[in-house]
Amino acid sequence: MPKKIVYIGNKLARHGYTPTNIDTLGPLLENEGYDVVYGGTQKNFFFRLVEMAAVLVRQRKTAGVVIVDTYSTLAFYYAYMTAVLCTRFKIPYIPILHGGNLPARIKNSPKMAHKVFGCSHSNIVLSGYLGAVLDEGRIPYSVIFNNIDLSIYTFKTRSTLRPRLLWVRSFHEVYRPEMALQVLQKVRQVYPDAVLTMVGPDKDGSLEQCRKLAAELLPQGTVTFTGKLTKSAWLELSEGFDLFINTTNFDNLPVSMIEAQALGFPIVSTNAGGIPYLITDGVDGMLTPVGDVDAMAAAILRLLSDPELAGKLSANARASAERFDWEKIKLQWNALLRPLVA
Repeated sequence: MPKKIVYIGNKLARHGYTPTNIDTLGPLLENEGYDVVYGGTQKNFFFRLVEMAAVLVRQRKTAGVVIVDTYSTLAFYYAYMTAVLCTRFKIPYIPILHGGNLPARIKNSPKMAHKVFGCSHSNIVLSGYLGAVLDEGRIPYSVIFNNIDLSIYTFKTRSTLRPRLLWVRSFHEVYRPEMALQVLQKVRQVYPDAVLTMVGPDKDGSLEQCRKLAAELLPQGTVTFTGKLTKSAWLELSEGFDLFINTTNFDNLPVSMIEAQALGFPIVSTNAGGIPYLITDGVDGMLTPVGDVDAMAAAILRLLSDPELAGKLSANARASAERFDWEKIKLQWNALLRPLVA
């Protein structure tokens, strides 16, 4: 009888949080015929940790493999606990490395990192960015990209651009949402009709701070805060925008940017973390230094005045996104998982 996959992660979409990898990859694996059991649905951190441990204990005899989403902050302790229990129960486990600040975590917690990544069946990185970090520690890994269902993203060529900017991310200090407002202020000095819509839930109070900053810096009506939207809602909303911006301080391989590429957006992003592994500056997007408001505004102004460049980035962005189509990515997951659950 085939064994189960136990998937450990922050499965919190039902509590109003943005869906994470466990919410997307898990159901896709189920559609491939795997029996997937989840741990990580409790909103409270401590209760979530207890739930994860309980699932691992209950499934210790039926689990063929455990997948654990691995981040750099508090959620790193989920991965550590999973590694300890899986080692004790002799269950193969596979960390998927997500956190853009994982290099600092590995450097600052070397013993815990060795336990998590050194005893695993395999380590999955989403790009060469975190792969380079594991190379330094001589830790083996495989690259399996984040995935999207390319068929649901309608490509739209964007060449002659309007100054309509879209930002899609959780409101959290690491994503530096206030920078988007500062960039808009600069762009409006040349294009007074420039507007910005910011899509995403509040994670740490940054949304209210951005509302206050927008009131201070910008005329009323130039910035729209939608809060969290369903995927279908923000995809529909995207039709009315021509530029996608990403202002993060730390990052790995954000799905929202892959989605923006699939839609044909010219993207202007900071060059944080793994972003240069996703975007080649001047080819399928524009990259600017982290925190540099002037540089990002200048890149936006260049695209607004150069339809040929904008059109090239738009077409190349869609081509880049095709690397992440589930129909391609699932072949790698099947090759990795089927021998473990057979």
